[in-house]
Amino acid sequence: MTKIAVIGAGITGVSTASSLMDRGHDVTIFDRNRYAAMQTSFANGGQLSASNAETWNRWATVFKGMRWMMMRGAPLLVNPKPSWHKYSWMAEFIAAIPQYRDNTIATARMAIAARGLLKEKAARYGFDFNAEDRGILHIYTDRAEFDHAGRVTALLAEAGLTRRAVTAEEIRSLEPAISGDFVGGYYTDSDFTGDIHRYTMGLAQGIAGEGADLRFGTEIETLAHTGAGVRVTWVNGADRQAEDFDAIVICAGVESRRFAAMLGDRVNVYPVKGYSITVRLDDPASQEAAPWVSLLDDEAKIVTSRLGRDRFRIAGTAEFNGTNLDIRDDRIRPLVKWCERFFPGVSTEHAIPWAGLRPMMPNMMPKVGAGRRPRVFYNTGHGHLGWTLSAATAEMLAEAVSADAALAPVRPQSLRMAAE
Repeated sequence: MTKIAVIGAGITGVSTASSLMDRGHDVTIFDRNRYAAMQTSFANGGQLSASNAETWNRWATVFKGMRWMMMRGAPLLVNPKPSWHKYSWMAEFIAAIPQYRDNTIATARMAIAARGLLKEKAARYGFDFNAEDRGILHIYTDRAEFDHAGRVTALLAEAGLTRRAVTAEEIRSLEPAISGDFVGGYYTDSDFTGDIHRYTMGLAQGIAGEGADLRFGTEIETLAHTGAGVRVTWVNGADRQAEDFDAIVICAGVESRRFAAMLGDRVNVYPVKGYSITVRLDDPASQEAAPWVSLLDDEAKIVTSRLGRDRFRIAGTAEFNGTNLDIRDDRIRPLVKWCERFFPGVSTEHAIPWAGLRPMMPNMMPKVGAGRRPRVFYNTGHGHLGWTLSAATAEMLAEAVSADAALAPVRPQSLRMAAE
């Protein structure tokens, strides 16, 4: 049986391990944390949103970033401090603007394919992740943003996604709890939401029961290509160990760049920080006043998810500030104010803040497939759509591994994306 090391136990790493095991591979997952999904996969916005597949590679994004640079609470914030990694990444971001259309369509297709795959795994292992199949509603208070959304809708339609324009009255009909004045919105009834941490933990426990070796609390020291495979050296407390594997898959989020360099590859992920608050709905009035339909405010770059009866997640913003997990009050405050603006009946007394680093490639497309050297693979760089895309890219990666003649699987399975 082929031994494969997967580096990273976030949503992408655990999903990848599951897809590899489905094809008969023996999988070992390494992660520095004590549990799965403790970093970027811990408290994201919760949306499984093909309707949010638009890539950011537009001149409008560049100009907004420049305009917002000195506004500490802006949706997009760039620390102007010089950094070769940051500015070279931004140059590649601009260079990818001509691919905006094709990449948006390709991303939407992956997101659509991921839906059924993700739900199938939850059903197979029988775990609950606070899924809400109520669709996602994009709301607009600005006419120009609404008009742009119409153009995006046409691109998404080319990928096979149906989302429809709705009036201000229909917005209030779809989500009666919302307050405010809107020029219109777009509704995608096939999108849904859930708790990414609960999902990843449930899937990790499921594959552990089927033989996956989950090595938590392990700090990767070196990755070395041996010609016949890859040697992983790690530290667990005072214990230093090494083991050879037939192949390796890097699913390490923002750490993927560092690990790729050890294996002779350049994977130019940048850590784009996002924030969230989880509002505790401790009283009946707040539970009644909070929305059940998931929302996306394109102008403010804020998304929401209802996670069961007593939790309301609000997430958003993008911050280019290096590998920095500090939770800044001036970035959290706009999320709280947004809640108070559109859902004034919700108490924000108990709003738990969080920050995570999205691993983002300059062209906004995940890196999925083989590296330069044999038996080295990557499934990383999903940016703000890791939860949305991982089930599909895990299947794509597992197919790429199993197609390698040197890594022939025991139980080959065909890619199920099209059927789903």
